[in-house]
Amino acid sequence: MKDWKIILISPQHSIREAIQTIDASALQIALVVNEHQQLLGTVTDGDIRRAILRGLSLDQPVYLTMNPQPVTVDTNTTNDEIIAIMRRKSIRQIPVLDLDRQVIKLALLEQLLEITKRDNWVVLIAGGLGTRLAPLTQDCPKPLLRVGGKPILENILESFIDCGFHQFFISVNYKSDMIENYFSNGSRWGVKIEYLRETQRLGTAGGLSLLPQHPELPFFVMNADLLTKVNFYTMLNYHQEHKSMATMAVREYDFQIPFGVVDTEQQRIIGIREKPIYKFHVNTGIYILDPSCLESIPKAQHYDMPSLFETLIQKQEKTSAFPIWEYWLDIGRMSDFEKANEEFREVFA
Repeated sequence: MKDWKIILISPQHSIREAIQTIDASALQIALVVNEHQQLLGTVTDGDIRRAILRGLSLDQPVYLTMNPQPVTVDTNTTNDEIIAIMRRKSIRQIPVLDLDRQVIKLALLEQLLEITKRDNWVVLIAGGLGTRLAPLTQDCPKPLLRVGGKPILENILESFIDCGFHQFFISVNYKSDMIENYFSNGSRWGVKIEYLRETQRLGTAGGLSLLPQHPELPFFVMNADLLTKVNFYTMLNYHQEHKSMATMAVREYDFQIPFGVVDTEQQRIIGIREKPIYKFHVNTGIYILDPSCLESIPKAQHYDMPSLFETLIQKQEKTSAFPIWEYWLDIGRMSDFEKANEEFREVFA
């Protein structure tokens, strides 16, 4: 990378000088700073073109065309978080600032993707009928229903891409042509997508028997009807640190009994608990499997992921629960779909 400091300019530099700076650096941006190197704003090629359209002269000061409220991050922001912000905001550079708003460096999407590229496969289960979301799913498969302006499955895909994953398989059945036409080979997102075509419904694990070969690394399996902020790289690290054969993401779920619960021994009352709250860990539909797990999955048969875990437990293989606290929503019913669209802007903005 070229020295990023060459893109620092003062607010009194002319728009013409800003153009020269952007062209010379090949970084596609100039940072407007004061004498203490504190960020005042940013200028891109687009900003300059918009200024010209407004009638500004190239000899006028650059502060007239800069963006005074650019997207920035602090020094504690992780690479994965920076990539996620870049993808959400459709930008390729973000200034990194210290607590005094001094520019520390410029984060570039291309460099971050090189650092975080991960070769673990991701299998997305997208073959369900979505009957509980009828009539929306009569003419559209559930993974293509839109949340936040995008199909549910596209939101999932981009979340994995934000964490550096690039090799995807999508298990399809119901209205599979619509899914394949939309996502094609994945080139639109800079990734590779292949399809596991089910001729009959194979459940949440049975479709894995259609993989063309065994992966070399642990791989993700995820239902394609979820909305979540889980950091998949963190989950992968957890799986590897615990040397697990299979890891299931779980979430705490609680419910309150609306009555007083009476504990008895035969006819004798030994205690009363008024409206107690019970807490459980529930399956979130996100998994990591060791490649050897595929040997336990029957060929071309309906087989669900809980059954695979039960088999592994019976074999005394090590299985782990990865507790998630991040946002998670299973879009199974109409009320869930409505809730997802209501919450999307607040959660994913």
